[in-house]
Amino acid sequence: MDELIARVTQKTGLDQATARKAIGLILGYLQKEGPQTEVNQLIAALPGAQDAIEQSKTGASGGMMGMIGSMGGGVMALGGQLMGIGVSMGQMQPLGKELFAYGREKAGEDTMGTIMGAIPGLSQFV
Repeated sequence: MDELIARVTQKTGLDQATARKAIGLILGYLQKEGPQTEVNQLIAALPGAQDAIEQSKTGASGGMMGMIGSMGGGVMALGGQLMGIGVSMGQMQPLGKELFAYGREKAGEDTMGTIMGAIPGLSQFV
């Protein structure tokens, strides 16, 4: 997880704590919305991923943007949660691209392709 966090901070300018929380939120979203077999393969391939997901659940309200995000569903809700923890619109795409590139390296192209294809709207972030 440290390598992924370092890559995300370098690409986005986020601090490590925010990057970790953002990664946890995205992985938690995939866990909730994606195909279970492939998402479980991804999480298993990323040491520390489950811990990041659990940590992102605590205090994830993120103020007004977090509230707005949690009221809706899908990728828009995820975007609201990310904004609530301090990830700007301009940082979301590099964050998603780096996370999914890392996922491809660790879990494989087939696994990531299946996850991306199963979640409507996800491709706009990656």
